[in-house]
Amino acid sequence: MKKSQLIRESLRRHYFFNFVIAACPQSFRVLFRQSLWNPKKDSRQAGMTRNLIVFVFLLAIPAPAYAMHISEGILPLSWAVIWYLAILPFVGYGIVRLKKVSALDPAFKPLTGLIAAVVFIISALPVPVPIAGTSSHPCGTGISGILIGPGISVIVAAIALFMQALFLAHGGLSTLGANVFSMGVLGSLAGFLVFRLMRRLNFGLAPSGFAAGLLADWATYAGTSFILASGIRGDEAFLPLFAKILIAFMPTQVPLGVLEGFITAGMVVLLSRKRPDILIKLKVLKKEGAPA
Repeated sequence: MKKSQLIRESLRRHYFFNFVIAACPQSFRVLFRQSLWNPKKDSRQAGMTRNLIVFVFLLAIPAPAYAMHISEGILPLSWAVIWYLAILPFVGYGIVRLKKVSALDPAFKPLTGLIAAVVFIISALPVPVPIAGTSSHPCGTGISGILIGPGISVIVAAIALFMQALFLAHGGLSTLGANVFSMGVLGSLAGFLVFRLMRRLNFGLAPSGFAAGLLADWATYAGTSFILASGIRGDEAFLPLFAKILIAFMPTQVPLGVLEGFITAGMVVLLSRKRPDILIKLKVLKKEGAPA
């Protein structure tokens, strides 16, 4: 029996799967069974229907939810607006920079998309910090700041955070400006500046990448603590509240920062060994291996 026949036979005998089919409208059941019992007949429409059914039922499966980044509703509206306004010049610069670099090198946009996917995945790994009203997680903007520069890295972070807020309920739309400022602006700038400074001081790629990833992560959470303390303090003194939130992050963020440092160093070193041409094109290295 062929592999495809074995799969269809196992699906016919899978009681839960039959229950799923039975719960669908009659037209869905007909198309779905056509795709299983007669794949050659109306296969394209049936295949699309099958994928839709699987997608709907995957969404219906209950799963634990974690508040990522600064959660929706944590900040007052006035502070949410302030942080949206604060990121506007950085986003504007990033868009202009992306257009300029892409005009010179058409391959830059796909590379930016790949880095955006990396940042999206890395920053979607939650370690909840309930007492802080948010969560810890790696950021990924250290490596994006090194490779594509802090301006475009802000755009990458904004896209990743928007997708997470819209589809994963990580963060929120009202707090998107604050999250972009802490992770996109502060994280990207810290990673970029630390890496360039250490390379100017003749440190190797590995220690420079480690320090960049570490401090980009810690800068993000220092910024998050500042934003939370500013927005929720009410009549309470700012500095004690800021210190409390910062301390609340430490048990998870100190080791996560170290981990992100190793990840960033590993990615930079791996690229330098396997694809040094990419680092040269991105002006991370010069041809002779000196800092750009």
